[in-house]
Amino acid sequence: MTDPAWLTVLTTTDSEEKARSLARSAVEARLAACAQISAPVTSVYRWENAIEATEEWQVLFKTTAERYDELEEHIEAVHDYDTPEIIATPVVRGSARYLAWVTAQTAPVVAL
Repeated sequence: MTDPAWLTVLTTTDSEEKARSLARSAVEARLAACAQISAPVTSVYRWENAIEATEEWQVLFKTTAERYDELEEHIEAVHDYDTPEIIATPVVRGSARYLAWVTAQTAPVVAL
């Protein structure tokens, strides 16, 4: 099996404003072709020996495997969580036109 060429990358944050900022900054930097923000979800997790329940917004980035490392670095740099969720899921199949668009939108701009 070959490595996937495209990924969806998920993160969460604790406000809609922060989710919009993460989404916009990744798309502006061409690290993601698109970022979708989902309505609040409730996350239940253990943190510092306590069970927490927090309202969060999910951000799902569409990117190429080639841009993943830079996207992960970007999320970690701008995110305010100590340990942000960053999970990549391979895109096994998709519309050829859509995947070509993702590839074109995440291609680094070459300065002349």
